[in-house]
Amino acid sequence: MNQDTKQQQIQFHTRGIGDTQTPKELGYTFPAEFAKHKSTWLSWPHKHESWPGKIETIYPIYAQFIKAVAEGEMVNINVVDEKMKEKASRHIEKAGADMKNVTFFFHPTNDAWCRDHGPAFLLNPNADQKKIIVDWGYNAWGNKYPPFDLDDNIPTLIAEKLNLPVFYPQIVMEGGSVDFNGKGTVLTTTSCLLNTNRNPHLNQKQIESYLIQFYGVDQVLWLGDGIVGDDTDGHIDDLVRFVNEDTVVTVVESNRQDANYVPLRDNLRELKRMRLLNGKPMNIVELPMPEPISYEGMRLPASYANFYIANNYVVVPTFRDKKNDPLALKLLEECFKDRKVIGIDSVDVIWGLGSFHCLSQQEPEI
Repeated sequence: MNQDTKQQQIQFHTRGIGDTQTPKELGYTFPAEFAKHKSTWLSWPHKHESWPGKIETIYPIYAQFIKAVAEGEMVNINVVDEKMKEKASRHIEKAGADMKNVTFFFHPTNDAWCRDHGPAFLLNPNADQKKIIVDWGYNAWGNKYPPFDLDDNIPTLIAEKLNLPVFYPQIVMEGGSVDFNGKGTVLTTTSCLLNTNRNPHLNQKQIESYLIQFYGVDQVLWLGDGIVGDDTDGHIDDLVRFVNEDTVVTVVESNRQDANYVPLRDNLRELKRMRLLNGKPMNIVELPMPEPISYEGMRLPASYANFYIANNYVVVPTFRDKKNDPLALKLLEECFKDRKVIGIDSVDVIWGLGSFHCLSQQEPEI
Protein backbone atom coordinates (compact mmCIF):
# COMPACT_ATOMS: atom_id res chain seq x y z
CA MET A 1 0.00 0.00 0.00
CA ASN A 2 1.52 3.33 -0.98
CA GLN A 3 1.42 6.24 1.44
CA ASP A 4 -1.32 8.12 -0.42
CA THR A 5 -3.60 5.09 -0.45
CA LYS A 6 -2.93 4.42 3.21
CA GLN A 7 -3.84 7.96 4.22
CA GLN A 8 -7.10 7.74 2.25
CA GLN A 9 -8.15 4.59 4.09
CA ILE A 10 -6.58 4.83 7.53
CA GLN A 11 -6.91 7.53 10.12
CA PHE A 12 -5.14 7.11 13.45
CA HIS A 13 -3.26 8.89 16.18
CA THR A 14 -0.55 7.93 18.65
CA ARG A 15 0.43 8.63 22.20
CA GLY A 16 3.95 8.52 23.56
CA ILE A 17 5.71 7.87 20.28
CA GLY A 18 4.92 10.86 18.08
CA ASP A 19 5.11 8.94 14.81
CA THR A 20 2.91 9.21 11.74
CA GLN A 21 3.80 5.69 10.59
CA THR A 22 1.67 2.66 11.34
CA PRO A 23 2.96 -0.23 13.48
CA LYS A 24 3.57 -2.30 10.35
CA GLU A 25 5.57 0.49 8.73
CA LEU A 26 7.65 0.64 11.92
CA GLY A 27 8.31 -3.10 11.84
CA TYR A 28 5.97 -4.24 14.63
CA THR A 29 4.03 -7.50 14.54
CA PHE A 30 1.48 -9.27 16.73
CA PRO A 31 3.05 -12.53 17.95
CA ALA A 32 1.14 -15.80 17.88
CA GLU A 33 -0.44 -16.85 21.16
CA PHE A 34 1.83 -19.90 21.27
CA ALA A 35 4.93 -17.64 21.38
CA LYS A 36 6.38 -17.10 24.85
CA HIS A 37 4.40 -14.81 27.15
CA LYS A 38 5.65 -12.31 29.67
CA SER A 39 2.23 -12.30 31.32
CA THR A 40 -1.49 -12.83 30.94
CA TRP A 41 -3.96 -9.99 31.52
CA LEU A 42 -7.40 -10.56 33.04
CA SER A 43 -10.28 -8.40 34.26
CA TRP A 44 -11.89 -9.81 37.39
CA PRO A 45 -15.55 -10.79 36.72
CA HIS A 46 -18.04 -8.69 38.66
CA LYS A 47 -20.95 -7.92 36.33
CA HIS A 48 -23.87 -9.98 37.60
CA GLU A 49 -25.81 -9.45 34.36
CA SER A 50 -23.15 -11.42 32.48
CA TRP A 51 -23.79 -14.50 34.64
CA PRO A 52 -27.35 -13.96 35.89
CA GLY A 53 -27.84 -15.97 39.04
CA LYS A 54 -24.51 -17.76 38.59
CA ILE A 55 -21.63 -15.36 39.04
CA GLU A 56 -20.56 -16.76 42.40
CA THR A 57 -20.28 -20.25 40.88
CA ILE A 58 -17.64 -19.19 38.36
CA TYR A 59 -15.06 -17.83 40.83
CA PRO A 60 -13.58 -21.19 41.88
CA ILE A 61 -13.30 -22.20 38.21
CA TYR A 62 -11.79 -18.85 37.24
CA ALA A 63 -9.29 -19.23 40.10
CA GLN A 64 -8.31 -22.68 38.81
CA PHE A 65 -7.57 -21.08 35.47
CA ILE A 66 -5.41 -18.43 37.14
CA LYS A 67 -3.54 -21.10 39.12
CA ALA A 68 -2.64 -22.96 35.94
CA VAL A 69 -1.52 -19.88 34.03
CA ALA A 70 0.47 -18.51 36.99
CA GLU A 71 2.66 -21.60 37.05
CA GLY A 72 4.41 -20.39 33.91
CA GLU A 73 4.01 -16.62 33.77
CA MET A 74 2.76 -13.56 35.57
CA VAL A 75 -0.98 -13.03 35.80
CA ASN A 76 -2.05 -9.38 35.87
CA ILE A 77 -5.62 -8.75 37.00
CA ASN A 78 -7.62 -5.55 36.55
CA VAL A 79 -9.81 -4.87 39.60
CA VAL A 80 -12.12 -2.01 40.45
CA ASP A 81 -11.03 -1.39 44.04
CA GLU A 82 -9.43 -2.82 47.18
CA LYS A 83 -12.57 -4.75 48.11
CA MET A 84 -12.56 -6.57 44.77
CA LYS A 85 -8.83 -7.24 45.10
CA GLU A 86 -9.39 -8.86 48.50
CA LYS A 87 -12.22 -11.03 47.18
CA ALA A 88 -10.15 -12.09 44.18
CA SER A 89 -7.15 -12.88 46.35
CA ARG A 90 -9.22 -15.14 48.59
CA HIS A 91 -10.47 -17.19 45.65
CA ILE A 92 -7.05 -17.40 44.00
CA GLU A 93 -5.30 -18.38 47.23
CA LYS A 94 -7.94 -21.02 47.92
CA ALA A 95 -7.22 -22.52 44.49
CA GLY A 96 -3.57 -22.87 45.49
CA ALA A 97 -2.12 -20.43 42.98
CA ASP A 98 1.39 -19.03 43.36
CA MET A 99 0.51 -15.54 44.57
CA LYS A 100 4.03 -14.30 43.79
CA ASN A 101 3.02 -14.52 40.14
CA VAL A 102 -0.26 -12.62 40.57
CA THR A 103 -0.41 -8.82 40.40
CA PHE A 104 -3.46 -6.58 40.74
CA PHE A 105 -4.03 -3.27 38.98
CA PHE A 106 -6.69 -0.79 39.99
CA HIS A 107 -8.18 -0.41 36.54
CA PRO A 108 -12.00 -0.20 36.75
CA THR A 109 -13.92 -2.27 34.22
CA ASN A 110 -17.50 -2.81 33.13
CA ASP A 111 -17.10 -6.52 32.43
CA ALA A 112 -14.62 -9.42 32.35
CA TRP A 113 -13.88 -10.06 28.66
CA CYS A 114 -10.25 -8.99 28.49
CA ARG A 115 -9.64 -10.71 25.16
CA ASP A 116 -11.84 -8.09 23.56
CA HIS A 117 -11.26 -4.98 25.66
CA GLY A 118 -7.63 -5.62 26.61
CA PRO A 119 -4.56 -4.26 24.83
CA ALA A 120 -3.03 -5.69 21.68
CA PHE A 121 0.72 -5.99 22.33
CA LEU A 122 3.00 -5.79 19.29
CA LEU A 123 6.75 -6.37 19.21
CA ASN A 124 9.72 -5.21 17.17
CA PRO A 125 12.90 -6.63 18.73
CA ASN A 126 15.04 -4.34 16.54
CA ALA A 127 13.38 -1.07 17.57
CA ASP A 128 14.47 1.19 20.42
CA GLN A 129 10.93 0.81 21.77
CA LYS A 130 10.53 -2.94 21.44
CA LYS A 131 6.91 -3.24 22.61
CA ILE A 132 3.87 -1.10 21.83
CA ILE A 133 0.14 -1.26 22.49
CA VAL A 134 -2.63 -0.88 19.95
CA ASP A 135 -5.82 0.42 21.56
CA TRP A 136 -8.65 -0.50 19.23
CA GLY A 137 -12.09 0.97 19.78
CA TYR A 138 -14.45 -1.22 21.83
CA ASN A 139 -18.25 -1.05 21.76
CA ALA A 140 -19.31 -4.28 23.54
CA TRP A 141 -19.93 -6.28 20.34
CA GLY A 142 -22.00 -3.73 18.52
CA ASN A 143 -23.42 -1.71 21.44
CA LYS A 144 -25.15 -4.82 22.83
CA TYR A 145 -24.21 -4.33 26.48
CA PRO A 146 -23.74 -0.73 27.58
CA PRO A 147 -22.07 0.82 29.42
CA PHE A 148 -18.61 -0.12 28.12
CA ASP A 149 -16.66 3.13 28.56
CA LEU A 150 -14.43 1.72 31.32
CA ASP A 151 -13.55 -1.36 29.28
CA ASP A 152 -12.75 0.80 26.27
CA ASN A 153 -10.13 2.63 28.34
CA ILE A 154 -8.29 -0.46 29.64
CA PRO A 155 -5.51 -0.64 26.98
CA THR A 156 -4.48 2.96 27.60
CA LEU A 157 -4.47 2.49 31.40
CA ILE A 158 -2.20 -0.54 30.98
CA ALA A 159 0.04 1.37 28.58
CA GLU A 160 0.40 4.18 31.13
CA LYS A 161 1.29 1.68 33.84
CA LEU A 162 3.87 -0.06 31.64
CA ASN A 163 5.11 3.19 30.06
CA LEU A 164 4.41 1.96 26.54
CA PRO A 165 3.43 4.03 23.50
CA VAL A 166 -0.11 3.58 22.16
CA PHE A 167 -1.54 3.54 18.66
CA TYR A 168 -5.23 4.39 18.23
CA PRO A 169 -6.65 3.08 14.93
CA GLN A 170 -10.01 4.67 15.80
CA ILE A 171 -12.09 1.74 14.60
CA VAL A 172 -13.77 -1.08 16.53
CA MET A 173 -11.89 -4.37 16.74
CA GLU A 174 -11.99 -7.21 19.29
CA GLY A 175 -9.20 -9.61 20.14
CA GLY A 176 -11.50 -12.62 19.91
CA SER A 177 -12.29 -11.81 16.29
CA VAL A 178 -8.73 -12.49 15.07
CA ASP A 179 -6.22 -15.34 15.35
CA PHE A 180 -2.57 -15.26 14.25
CA ASN A 181 0.11 -17.69 13.15
CA GLY A 182 2.98 -15.30 13.93
CA LYS A 183 4.21 -15.55 10.33
CA GLY A 184 2.14 -12.85 8.68
CA THR A 185 -1.32 -14.43 8.58
CA VAL A 186 -4.48 -13.53 10.48
CA LEU A 187 -7.76 -15.46 10.40
CA THR A 188 -11.10 -13.72 10.94
CA THR A 189 -14.78 -13.88 9.96
CA THR A 190 -16.99 -11.79 7.71
CA SER A 191 -19.96 -12.29 10.06
CA CYS A 192 -18.19 -10.28 12.75
CA LEU A 193 -15.86 -7.80 11.07
CA LEU A 194 -18.27 -6.86 8.31
CA ASN A 195 -21.23 -6.53 10.66
CA THR A 196 -22.71 -3.05 10.42
CA ASN A 197 -22.75 -2.76 14.22
CA ARG A 198 -18.95 -2.41 14.26
CA ASN A 199 -17.56 -0.20 11.49
CA PRO A 200 -20.36 0.52 9.02
CA HIS A 201 -18.30 3.18 7.25
CA LEU A 202 -15.66 0.64 6.17
CA ASN A 203 -15.77 -2.03 3.48
CA GLN A 204 -13.92 -5.34 3.56
CA LYS A 205 -10.84 -4.03 1.75
CA GLN A 206 -10.55 -1.08 4.13
CA ILE A 207 -10.89 -3.32 7.20
CA GLU A 208 -8.16 -5.55 5.77
CA SER A 209 -5.93 -2.48 5.55
CA TYR A 210 -6.43 -1.77 9.24
CA LEU A 211 -5.67 -5.36 10.18
CA ILE A 212 -2.50 -5.33 8.08
CA GLN A 213 -1.26 -1.96 9.29
CA PHE A 214 -2.09 -2.27 13.01
CA TYR A 215 -1.40 -5.96 13.62
CA GLY A 216 1.64 -6.03 11.34
CA VAL A 217 0.41 -8.90 9.18
CA ASP A 218 0.62 -9.51 5.43
CA GLN A 219 -2.39 -11.72 4.78
CA VAL A 220 -6.02 -11.74 5.95
CA LEU A 221 -7.95 -15.00 5.56
CA TRP A 222 -11.74 -14.74 5.87
CA LEU A 223 -14.18 -17.38 7.06
CA GLY A 224 -17.95 -17.02 7.22
CA ASP A 225 -20.37 -17.51 10.12
CA GLY A 226 -19.87 -18.31 13.78
CA ILE A 227 -21.61 -20.79 16.07
CA VAL A 228 -25.13 -20.61 17.44
CA GLY A 229 -25.42 -18.62 20.66
CA ASP A 230 -22.32 -16.51 20.03
CA ASP A 231 -23.36 -12.95 20.83
CA THR A 232 -20.14 -11.58 19.31
CA ASP A 233 -21.52 -12.22 15.80
CA GLY A 234 -19.01 -14.96 15.04
CA HIS A 235 -15.66 -14.62 16.78
CA ILE A 236 -12.91 -16.76 15.30
CA ASP A 237 -11.80 -17.97 18.75
CA ASP A 238 -14.88 -20.22 18.94
CA LEU A 239 -14.18 -21.63 15.47
CA VAL A 240 -10.60 -21.92 14.25
CA ARG A 241 -7.28 -21.51 16.06
CA PHE A 242 -3.66 -21.65 14.99
CA VAL A 243 -1.70 -24.19 17.03
CA ASN A 244 1.53 -23.55 15.11
CA GLU A 245 2.47 -21.45 12.12
CA ASP A 246 0.96 -23.80 9.56
CA THR A 247 -1.61 -25.84 11.50
CA VAL A 248 -5.12 -24.95 12.66
CA VAL A 249 -7.74 -26.74 14.70
CA THR A 250 -11.30 -26.15 13.57
CA VAL A 251 -14.54 -27.25 15.22
CA VAL A 252 -16.91 -29.46 13.23
CA GLU A 253 -20.41 -30.68 13.98
CA SER A 254 -21.25 -34.31 13.09
CA ASN A 255 -25.00 -34.02 13.66
CA ARG A 256 -26.56 -32.91 10.38
CA GLN A 257 -29.67 -31.72 12.24
CA ASP A 258 -27.70 -29.34 14.47
CA ALA A 259 -27.82 -25.64 13.57
CA ASN A 260 -24.02 -25.52 13.63
CA TYR A 261 -23.60 -28.25 11.03
CA VAL A 262 -23.82 -26.12 7.89
CA PRO A 263 -21.76 -23.07 8.94
CA LEU A 264 -18.99 -25.28 10.35
CA ARG A 265 -19.00 -27.46 7.25
CA ASP A 266 -18.73 -24.36 5.08
CA ASN A 267 -15.86 -22.99 7.16
CA LEU A 268 -14.00 -26.29 6.85
CA ARG A 269 -14.39 -26.19 3.07
CA GLU A 270 -13.00 -22.65 2.98
CA LEU A 271 -10.04 -23.61 5.18
CA LYS A 272 -9.13 -26.40 2.77
CA ARG A 273 -9.07 -23.92 -0.12
CA MET A 274 -6.91 -21.38 1.67
CA ARG A 275 -3.17 -21.00 1.16
CA LEU A 276 -0.63 -19.44 3.48
CA LEU A 277 1.94 -16.87 2.36
CA ASN A 278 4.32 -19.65 1.36
CA GLY A 279 1.66 -21.01 -0.99
CA LYS A 280 1.00 -24.13 1.06
CA PRO A 281 -2.34 -25.27 2.45
CA MET A 282 -2.84 -25.35 6.18
CA ASN A 283 -2.70 -28.57 8.15
CA ILE A 284 -6.22 -28.93 9.52
CA VAL A 285 -7.14 -30.81 12.69
CA GLU A 286 -10.88 -31.28 13.21
CA LEU A 287 -12.18 -30.82 16.75
CA PRO A 288 -15.62 -32.08 17.73
CA MET A 289 -18.29 -29.81 19.10
CA PRO A 290 -19.69 -30.70 22.53
CA GLU A 291 -23.28 -31.78 22.86
CA PRO A 292 -25.49 -28.66 22.86
CA ILE A 293 -25.66 -26.79 26.17
CA SER A 294 -28.68 -24.65 26.96
CA TYR A 295 -29.61 -22.65 30.02
CA GLU A 296 -33.05 -21.18 30.61
CA GLY A 297 -33.96 -22.16 27.06
CA MET A 298 -30.96 -20.40 25.49
CA ARG A 299 -28.35 -22.23 23.39
CA LEU A 300 -24.89 -21.34 24.69
CA PRO A 301 -21.74 -20.97 22.54
CA ALA A 302 -19.88 -23.95 24.00
CA SER A 303 -16.76 -24.71 21.96
CA TYR A 304 -13.48 -26.50 22.61
CA ALA A 305 -11.78 -23.95 20.34
CA ASN A 306 -11.98 -21.36 23.12
CA PHE A 307 -8.82 -22.72 24.77
CA TYR A 308 -6.03 -20.49 26.06
CA ILE A 309 -2.39 -21.18 25.23
CA ALA A 310 -0.29 -20.25 28.30
CA ASN A 311 3.44 -20.83 28.69
CA ASN A 312 3.07 -24.12 30.57
CA TYR A 313 -0.47 -25.22 29.78
CA VAL A 314 -3.17 -25.21 27.17
CA VAL A 315 -6.34 -24.65 29.20
CA VAL A 316 -9.37 -26.12 27.46
CA PRO A 317 -13.01 -25.54 28.44
CA THR A 318 -14.84 -28.80 29.05
CA PHE A 319 -18.59 -29.34 29.24
CA ARG A 320 -19.28 -32.61 31.14
CA ASP A 321 -19.54 -34.41 27.81
CA LYS A 322 -18.31 -37.97 28.38
CA LYS A 323 -17.62 -38.60 24.71
CA ASN A 324 -16.37 -35.31 23.31
CA ASP A 325 -14.46 -33.80 26.27
CA PRO A 326 -11.79 -36.55 26.29
CA LEU A 327 -11.67 -36.65 22.49
CA ALA A 328 -11.06 -32.89 22.24
CA LEU A 329 -8.36 -33.03 24.92
CA LYS A 330 -6.62 -35.93 23.17
CA LEU A 331 -6.63 -34.14 19.81
CA LEU A 332 -5.19 -30.98 21.38
CA GLU A 333 -2.53 -33.00 23.23
CA GLU A 334 -1.33 -34.20 19.84
CA CYS A 335 -1.10 -30.57 18.66
CA PHE A 336 0.81 -29.25 21.69
CA LYS A 337 3.77 -31.50 22.45
CA ASP A 338 5.57 -28.75 24.40
CA ARG A 339 2.77 -27.97 26.86
CA LYS A 340 0.42 -29.90 29.10
CA VAL A 341 -3.18 -29.81 27.92
CA ILE A 342 -5.70 -29.59 30.77
CA GLY A 343 -9.47 -29.33 30.82
CA ILE A 344 -11.37 -27.13 33.26
CA ASP A 345 -15.13 -27.40 33.63
CA SER A 346 -16.76 -24.47 31.82
CA VAL A 347 -20.45 -25.32 32.09
CA ASP A 348 -21.11 -22.41 34.47
CA VAL A 349 -18.56 -20.09 32.83
CA ILE A 350 -20.18 -20.47 29.39
CA TRP A 351 -23.42 -18.99 30.78
CA GLY A 352 -21.54 -15.71 30.36
CA LEU A 353 -21.33 -16.57 26.61
CA GLY A 354 -17.56 -17.00 26.59
CA SER A 355 -14.81 -19.07 28.16
CA PHE A 356 -11.10 -19.01 29.00
CA HIS A 357 -9.83 -17.49 25.77
CA CYS A 358 -12.47 -14.77 25.84
CA LEU A 359 -11.45 -13.89 29.40
CA SER A 360 -7.70 -13.53 28.80
CA GLN A 361 -5.17 -11.54 26.78
CA GLN A 362 -1.51 -12.45 26.46
CA GLU A 363 1.41 -10.05 26.76
CA PRO A 364 4.33 -11.44 24.74
CA GLU A 365 7.88 -11.75 25.98
CA ILE A 366 10.37 -9.60 24.06
